Amino acid sequence: MVFKNIGWIGTGVMGAAMCGHLLKAGFNLFIHNRTKEKANDLLEKGAVWCDSPAQAAQQAQVIFTMVGFVHDVAQSILSPEGVLSKAKPETVIVDMTTSSPRLATRIYTKAKEQGVDVLDAPVSGGDIGARDATLAIMAGGDSDVFDKIKPLLEKLGQNIAYMGAAGSGQHTKMSNQILIAGTMIGAVESLLYAQKTGLDMHAVIDVIGKGAAGSWTINNLGRRIADKNYNPGFFIKHFVKDMGIALAEAQRMKLSLPGLALVNQFYTAAMAQGKAELGTQGLFRVLAELNAINE
Repeated sequence: MVFKNIGWIGTGVMGAAMCGHLLKAGFNLFIHNRTKEKANDLLEKGAVWCDSPAQAAQQAQVIFTMVGFVHDVAQSILSPEGVLSKAKPETVIVDMTTSSPRLATRIYTKAKEQGVDVLDAPVSGGDIGARDATLAIMAGGDSDVFDKIKPLLEKLGQNIAYMGAAGSGQHTKMSNQILIAGTMIGAVESLLYAQKTGLDMHAVIDVIGKGAAGSWTINNLGRRIADKNYNPGFFIKHFVKDMGIALAEAQRMKLSLPGLALVNQFYTAAMAQGKAELGTQGLFRVLAELNAINE
């Protein structure tokens, strides 16, 4: 099946860049965002504005959603003005938001009743991966639907994997976020130690980032910390949401994840300190203040 008309819901930090790749590739984009101003650049490049997710769904063969929170996913897809209210049979919905696995299976079941296909396909790679089209994409749903949609996903990322039945993409993303949480606090404490001893943080990253301690976090977000750049590639408020989902799923499975719970507490402190709009590397500021270290 050849796709030409695509709906896109959510043009935030990552969504706008991802949508832009499809627009550049020659697809017709019908877009909606809660704040229209955030879609202006895409509109100037030829995307068509829609007043609701439902209106976008009326025009499209495939509808992508890339929104902020679990309730935003439910609102965008399941509400009276949501995608499913107007989606035609054989339409494919691809939710790329990091969301609840249980919501993913609920949407899948509801959509199937209408002859609509669904993939839950969250991503990893932050603003850099979205901008460079190098995202990791982990998909759950029917394998034949994944095969059909994969050429579109290849416009957005490089490491693209089918993980299993509906909800499997979201479960994989939870594993990803659990690992990021532990890696992030390690990177932050490492750089705090380096700063306290008077070392140049960039020089430290130059060395340890190429050894056994090397990671995407230290080599990318560590550089931002060294530059005192806390602009969001991924918001603290969204990471707190993700950790909350992972902890809830772990509790449901009677699985103890004490490391994740500890990092979640530090990020909750960041929220309480008014740092919700910072990038996840803003955790450095929380621990610096805890240690009375001036940046």
